[in-house]
Amino acid sequence: MTISQGDTLPEATLIRNGANGPEEVTLSALTKGRKVVIFAVPGAFTPTCHSAHVPSFIRTKAQFDAKGVDEILCISVNDPFVMKAWGEVTGANAAGITLLADPGDYTKSLGVDFSAPARGLIGRSKRYAMYVVDGVVQVIHMEEAPGTCEISGGEAMLAAI
Repeated sequence: MTISQGDTLPEATLIRNGANGPEEVTLSALTKGRKVVIFAVPGAFTPTCHSAHVPSFIRTKAQFDAKGVDEILCISVNDPFVMKAWGEVTGANAAGITLLADPGDYTKSLGVDFSAPARGLIGRSKRYAMYVVDGVVQVIHMEEAPGTCEISGGEAMLAAI
């Protein structure tokens, strides 16, 4: 079953980079009583993710803040060290976007996992963005075509909320 509007997010343990290195964090701790935007990408440093998806949320971060969004989370099935490096290179860390590594269980629990072995992508996440209030999906934009970032970008999500 694929996650949809009105669904409560499943519990998940993700990994973020803290002051002392990688640390586990539960999704419920990040969403309980809060308004968050979550966007997921097939992989750090992959072309569309790197050149379009993350930059769209960096560009719109202040506008999300003005709408009362508490945090923007970017999730990818990558290790936390790759996510840290990617956040530094893209400027996402400096912009205040939280990058989270998913060992893969969360992506599978949403029903949004895929594999493209010819491209070296195994057990990755489809590209999407969602607006979540207190753990419940209010808006979800799932990209249909691989390699595109149209309805899941920052501007489209901003317009939807």
